[in-house]
Amino acid sequence: MISLTTLAVFAGAALLMALTPGPNMLYLISRSLCQGWRAGLMSWVGVVLGFTVHMCSAALGLTALFMAVPLGYEVLKFAGVCYLLWMAWQAVKPGASSPFEARELPDESPRRLFTMGLLTSILNPKVAIFYLSVLPQFISPEHGSVLGQSLALGSTQILIGASVNLAVTLGAARIARWFARNPAWLAVQRYVMGLVLGALAVRLLVEQRRAV
Repeated sequence: MISLTTLAVFAGAALLMALTPGPNMLYLISRSLCQGWRAGLMSWVGVVLGFTVHMCSAALGLTALFMAVPLGYEVLKFAGVCYLLWMAWQAVKPGASSPFEARELPDESPRRLFTMGLLTSILNPKVAIFYLSVLPQFISPEHGSVLGQSLALGSTQILIGASVNLAVTLGAARIARWFARNPAWLAVQRYVMGLVLGALAVRLLVEQRRAV
């Protein structure tokens, strides 16, 4: 059984990951700006289905790993800390650009839009690493079924990720215009996100050391 505190911290981590620009967000923004929000919405459906594929694959894989190799839990926890620190650096490093700078994309059919959204999500290393290295940090084998905890946490990530990406898809043009008028807020957003991600990584690392 996952505690409410653990679920709240995980939800915060999932929200930060969703707000950090990655392949899914960049594709949805570019598609919405180039072809309109309806095209972006069709791509979004594919992206969300990709989240589900990641969740099921990770849940089944983590269950098998924890049963076969208990040390694998600690290894994945450490990898998650490293990933959070890397994401923090990506947010604050010099030269980071705005995700609301659209790429030119040709118009596609609804079926193609869905397929590209699905493939972009499934092949997204950001989502894969999150499920394989960050999610395990919030699972405690002694608190019940690893599979059940994995599915509960994964469902939380899907809900948060889908909501953020939907908002970005539907509001891409308006958000892009706002940031164009207020460029300083892009830097503020990046530094705040980097600080929070770094703090979360340090917190998890300290907890890991206490558990050893």
